[in-house]
Amino acid sequence: MNLFFQRSDTTEFRKRFRWIALFMAIGFFVVIGRLFQLQILQGAENHAIAVENIVRRITLATTRGRIVDRNGVILADSRESFNLYVVPEKLSLDSTWPKLADYLGLQQEERVRLEDKLRKIQEDKEDPRLKQQILLKEDIGWAANVILQEQAHELKGVSVVSVQVRYYPSGVAGAHLLGYMGEVSAETLPKLKSAGYLEGDRMGVAGTERAWESYLRGTRGWEKVLVDAKGQRRKDPGGVIDDADRRVDPIPGRDLRLTVDAKLQQAMHQAFKSELAGGAAVIEVKTGRILGLYSKPSFDPAALSGSFGRSALTEAFRKMYSDPLKPAVDKTVSGSYPPGSTFKPFTALAALEKGLVDPRASIQCRGFLRIGRKMYGCTHVHGPTALHGAIAQSCNVYFWQLVNESQVGMDIIAQMGQAFGFGQKTGLGINAEASGRMPTRAWMTYRNKGRYLTGFAMNAAIGQGATTVSVLQLALAYGVLANGGTLYQPQLVRAVETSNATVVQEFAPRVRRRIDLDPENLKLVHKALIAGVNEEGGTAFRARIEGVDLAGKTGTAQVGHKLVRGVEAEKVWYFNRDHAWFAGYSPSAAPEVAIVVLVEHGGAGGKHAAPIAFEIIRAYNEISGKAAPKPRDGAASRSSAGRQQDAPGRASGAQGRQRTP
Repeated sequence: MNLFFQRSDTTEFRKRFRWIALFMAIGFFVVIGRLFQLQILQGAENHAIAVENIVRRITLATTRGRIVDRNGVILADSRESFNLYVVPEKLSLDSTWPKLADYLGLQQEERVRLEDKLRKIQEDKEDPRLKQQILLKEDIGWAANVILQEQAHELKGVSVVSVQVRYYPSGVAGAHLLGYMGEVSAETLPKLKSAGYLEGDRMGVAGTERAWESYLRGTRGWEKVLVDAKGQRRKDPGGVIDDADRRVDPIPGRDLRLTVDAKLQQAMHQAFKSELAGGAAVIEVKTGRILGLYSKPSFDPAALSGSFGRSALTEAFRKMYSDPLKPAVDKTVSGSYPPGSTFKPFTALAALEKGLVDPRASIQCRGFLRIGRKMYGCTHVHGPTALHGAIAQSCNVYFWQLVNESQVGMDIIAQMGQAFGFGQKTGLGINAEASGRMPTRAWMTYRNKGRYLTGFAMNAAIGQGATTVSVLQLALAYGVLANGGTLYQPQLVRAVETSNATVVQEFAPRVRRRIDLDPENLKLVHKALIAGVNEEGGTAFRARIEGVDLAGKTGTAQVGHKLVRGVEAEKVWYFNRDHAWFAGYSPSAAPEVAIVVLVEHGGAGGKHAAPIAFEIIRAYNEISGKAAPKPRDGAASRSSAGRQQDAPGRASGAQGRQRTP
């Protein structure tokens, strides 16, 4: 019977089989479709994803550009440093740590301190640093790095990372003009990521390092490498990484060749050794190029750049911002001071150009000038004094008479001062720059709530009152006196170069303006400036050094008496002492350089600033091949003795009268 009749269970099986076959066919076609999509339609994209899983793109560090002086002497460069990192969880304090400490040559105190640090981390299982790579010691040195690399197999959890750190061979001498480096902060990093900065990067914070950051920093490169599932680097068998897309080399930062002379910069530092604070500038009068720019007190740019480790960095910042002499402030461009009698040549030119004074006419200086009930004191009795002697011997009474009898008003003085660049930023651009102040009659009236006094113009005539200038402004202005009427843009960077000294971009001198001055009037001022140094009675006569040809003007700028926050009472006298100035140019017959020296709270300009100026010009002559003899014993002793004469009681004698040298 079974041969002729179909079993019911077979029929049921066939029905199920058809459904199974249908589902298998559908599944097969789904798989085929998916494979077609993955391999044909999305094949290239999926291949790229697969390659990404085994290919890593490694960032290649670049090298920051060097900063060199006009002769190629290195002022700032980068060196390789080695930092030691450990993973506390992987480091055995019983077996690995003693070996590591020996290889590093640690002193007992440091050895115990670091071991205690690691032990505390290991004992606290909740410490997030336990499984992280932490910095244990910075700048371990080349020799220690070599040993650790050789013994790496027995130093589990230990690694050495190579980093570039900045160093400055000139030290504190050029700190303000060079600046320093700083780590990119978490606040500014989001804004800088588009420019290629990463977490932990350093960039210029001040000075040339900051102003020329885009040239110095360079561009990172990258390289693609093959890795396995554990992230270990493997050799490419060929074809996995496209050779055309394997590597982009980093581009080193550009080198900067400055206009300054490293030897002259050191000479300026040496010349200031007996003074606490101040600044000096030396510029070429025919180009505006800066040969030297020095500010004191200074700081160690390498320490502030983190080159000596975080503890040294913290200590350097603490000292810099706790010092009442303010080493963070660049006294040459950021500071603004009354110019004192160094401003008198510009007042004289203002009167001469307007035809308001006869340079041959004399006034009688009795040591004071009475205006109404008020008496204004000069430095001493000058007797009959004309323009020449008034500048050379710095007679206040003569210039006060210009205001009261010759109608040389505040606006006439301001007009001449503004033409020479006073009251305006120089545009140097390396540090925060003070514009100074060249007050007009309207400004003084507004400042004094509608009240204007003749004394305002009298103060302006002798560089006191509201008038303030920076060291660099005054140097550029005396450069105009020396070159006959051309005000230059100050220049610090001479050229941008590649690492092999190929010039990429060179910067020519730039003229800000030409001042229309009568040559005869300039000649009168010029002769008076020569007399101020070389004639008996000249305010800088006693500071002369044999063989150094210099013309110029001293100044002693009175400061307002005040209490200084954070300064002990017995030291306040220093901050109430006058500022000492010298401004001039050399050589007197055919000027090449202008020089300005400011000794902050130094006292008399002839005793404190002029000797420094002579020492700097003597060094300039030696460096440039115009060798001059060393200072005579008498001159040297006068310089040092003069700078030491201002005792604590000295400041009290200045009250109640305008002071000039």
